[in-house]
Amino acid sequence: MAKAELFQKDIPVEERVFYYASEEDDPIKTDEQEQKVEVGLPEGYDFIPKNLFTKMYSAVLFRIFKLFGQYYERGYWQAKFHGREKLKKAKGKGYVLYANHTNPFHDVFGPALAADRRIFTIISPVNLKIPGIGKVLPYIGGLPLGKTKEEKAAFHEAADKRLKQGNCLVIYPEAHVWPYATTIRKFPAGDRSFTYAVRNNLPIFTMTTTYHKRKDKKRGDLPRMDVYIDGPFWPDPKKTEEENRAKLAQEAYDSMVKWSKKNSYEYFKYIKKKK
Repeated sequence: MAKAELFQKDIPVEERVFYYASEEDDPIKTDEQEQKVEVGLPEGYDFIPKNLFTKMYSAVLFRIFKLFGQYYERGYWQAKFHGREKLKKAKGKGYVLYANHTNPFHDVFGPALAADRRIFTIISPVNLKIPGIGKVLPYIGGLPLGKTKEEKAAFHEAADKRLKQGNCLVIYPEAHVWPYATTIRKFPAGDRSFTYAVRNNLPIFTMTTTYHKRKDKKRGDLPRMDVYIDGPFWPDPKKTEEENRAKLAQEAYDSMVKWSKKNSYEYFKYIKKKK
């Protein structure tokens, strides 16, 4: 299944089925993934640019990106966002937004419209290889995971700094994109991605995208979206870091499962292979 195919109208029903052995299977693969090429970061990658011109360029590009996202999300996907007022409970603080991973295009723009501030999204280094947008991703908030010990340390430092600046850190804990999936998968990394909120004593929110039939047929039978924001969920000062990671991971998962029940249209089917 190629990314471009997701935009086609009236994909035959028989082609809208993905048989999987594990929830960690990946329906969409890049050329690098197909060839099992290990993609790293450019040497000396700067996670937080210090150059003033680069900072200004990034700020302007993000504004343009968000304006285009308004048109794209509301126009193409007829997306409606619910519960954004809950984010006011994090006023003056950074927060982490956890979202289900169901559309490689909406997942780029959706959080920027959902959040009430600048977003920074944890991405795989392979995304920097995407033609066209790959080189732009770092300027609109993409934070690629490091591979080496030094890169990982710099990445964690950058994520913490962005949160301390009062920004929104976006994480897709399901890891792999399952197009139009209507269920929530277990988080492959367990509760590790909840470290950022715990060690910075910040709240988390969830963003759950759901799919529904359109009233019009301008996009064929492609679904429209309802997006639900939930939270905040806070670390408990009486618990250890490990306990808080587990607590927040469970709360995020339960929240997304709850809102995923709002799905009313299964555009793609996911069927587990029989052993």
